[in-house]
Amino acid sequence: MSEHDSDAIVSPDWLEENLDRFGEDDPEYRLVEADIDYDESYAQGHIPNAIGFRWGSELQDSIQRDILSKEDFAEIMGEAGISEDSTVVLYGDESNQWAAYTYWQFRYYGHEDVRLLDGGRQYWEANDYPMTTDEPDFSPQEYNVRGPFDGLRIYREGVEDAMELDVPLVDVRSEAEFRGEIIAPEGSPETAQRAGHIPGANNISWKENLRDDGRFKSREELEEMYDEYGIGNDSEVVTYCRIGERSSITWFSLRELLGYDDVRNYDGSWTEWGNMIRSPVEVETDDPASRASKG
Repeated sequence: MSEHDSDAIVSPDWLEENLDRFGEDDPEYRLVEADIDYDESYAQGHIPNAIGFRWGSELQDSIQRDILSKEDFAEIMGEAGISEDSTVVLYGDESNQWAAYTYWQFRYYGHEDVRLLDGGRQYWEANDYPMTTDEPDFSPQEYNVRGPFDGLRIYREGVEDAMELDVPLVDVRSEAEFRGEIIAPEGSPETAQRAGHIPGANNISWKENLRDDGRFKSREELEEMYDEYGIGNDSEVVTYCRIGERSSITWFSLRELLGYDDVRNYDGSWTEWGNMIRSPVEVETDDPASRASKG
């Protein structure tokens, strides 16, 4: 399906050859596009037979600022024609950030056969694979959630424990965010009050998992990169970013492509940590006032 020895990822060529499977009303195969900007992405054109989800309103609980509840996840998937036994292939815009987060959520709720399209929407469009504006209409299904599986997720208290135990923390944000020069990427809302990073974290940008065309680097390239950073499969690893979507790319690389045994995504990420009173924060700027905000 791809150059990776993993069932978690499929190549664009494989998907193109199997598109007809995803158009059947039988829920055996389902193709899903998950976007942050649905109206500028899915609504303007998408892969044939793909279901479209708005990440912010359909795959998130915006009131709680949390992933969907078990009940809401089951309802939304069932209404879209997806069952817990479906083979689900996910893709999306912005180098698959939102699709990777959705993949992580599927796995958290125990969906066994879910996969990510290598390169996402970016690669598919750039290489002239087929697109359409037609939207599929599938019969509703009953979706029975098998999870949640909290071994894939970590909460604030768990991160505090991980710090005490020197568990590797991977901050996948940009260097400027990590250093405390900015709070959020350009064009994104500042969802935290403070800038900086969790003490002891390694700054390994999510982009380092990908080639220039948006596809994942080979297993050998990924192994070499994480080995250079000292991130191995000999302990738990925690990934985080601003809201949990970029860190899902790194979580996917480590757990699904490299087969690391214990990788947990901190989806509260900097939005939670950077807003907590007296939470320890490190900054790396030349501003004395900023340095004084540590700890």
